[in-house]
Amino acid sequence: MEKILILLLVALSVAYAAPDPRGLVIYLEEGELCLNSAQCKSKCCHHTSALSLARCAPLASENSECSPKTLYGVYYKCPCERGLTCEADKTITGTITNTNFGVCHDAGRSKQ
Repeated sequence: MEKILILLLVALSVAYAAPDPRGLVIYLEEGELCLNSAQCKSKCCHHTSALSLARCAPLASENSECSPKTLYGVYYKCPCERGLTCEADKTITGTITNTNFGVCHDAGRSKQ
């Protein structure tokens, strides 16, 4: 009887330890709390003010406000989706204060 109970406990612990497709620390869904963009599935950890909690958010689409990618990993405006570029004023002051916002444009279309 004890062997069956131990086998049952081991089976339950293995089933409980099976990875969930949604992460607890990385691969977070939109709206979940984050500390850095590397944690988010969308690669954008966004907050509205310096005192607000950061949450995962979708990347900026074409003609939307954006921030150039930074080392900080937390944005006031999300970077652009793949294939788009953020045309922003990239000054030293804007980079330090994270206020160098721009607009997403399709790099291929702007060359034509």
